[in-house]
Amino acid sequence: MRGIVLACGNTQLPMIAQRDDVHTVPARPGKDHVDAHLDAERLVVAGTDADLAAVALRLLRKEKLGSVALGYVPVGESAVAALWGLSTDPGRALDIALNGDVDPVPLVRDDVGGVLMGLGVLSPVRGVGYSDADNVLRGQASRIECTPDTEGGLGLTIRIINKRLFGSKVSESRPRAFQLGCLPTTAVLDGHKHPRPVDKWTWYRHTEDLRLVRGV
Repeated sequence: MRGIVLACGNTQLPMIAQRDDVHTVPARPGKDHVDAHLDAERLVVAGTDADLAAVALRLLRKEKLGSVALGYVPVGESAVAALWGLSTDPGRALDIALNGDVDPVPLVRDDVGGVLMGLGVLSPVRGVGYSDADNVLRGQASRIECTPDTEGGLGLTIRIINKRLFGSKVSESRPRAFQLGCLPTTAVLDGHKHPRPVDKWTWYRHTEDLRLVRGV
């Protein structure tokens, strides 16, 4: 099987709806809606960054990262598209997702069982943070951002941002793992707010890359 399209949530793209290889699934689909399609060579997610992360999580848990390529048709603003240079034109994005070349990219996990495809934000923060063994935060920050490293590094890009009256101070590191202990704060992962405040958080690179269709 090849090129199965998962239209997530309320995705209403004519070029998606008219295809006969499209399966409509809920937003942030789980095993009941994804696992039946994991024998495909390629899965294409039409939806949000959070939808893409939900499907990538199923590939991880079913040990399909090495056999299933993941394409993406972003609906709305997308940190994933911005990071990896993916088209945001629906027609062009669909063509690339179905026919483009596969490029291994870092898969970022967290310590509560999730994956991060685009942008993770912790805000506001008061605590202690480490990028690998380096102490990169002791005190407060307006926000901490995490993205996959796009430059072939260890796996993560961490930005610690302190807003000032004029501009912001940004400290950047590129570790394999980032750990934070802090006063309760809010985590927003690929645009989806974590249901509870968190007082500790870890992001780290998985041992196996994600096979993302980029067409490059």
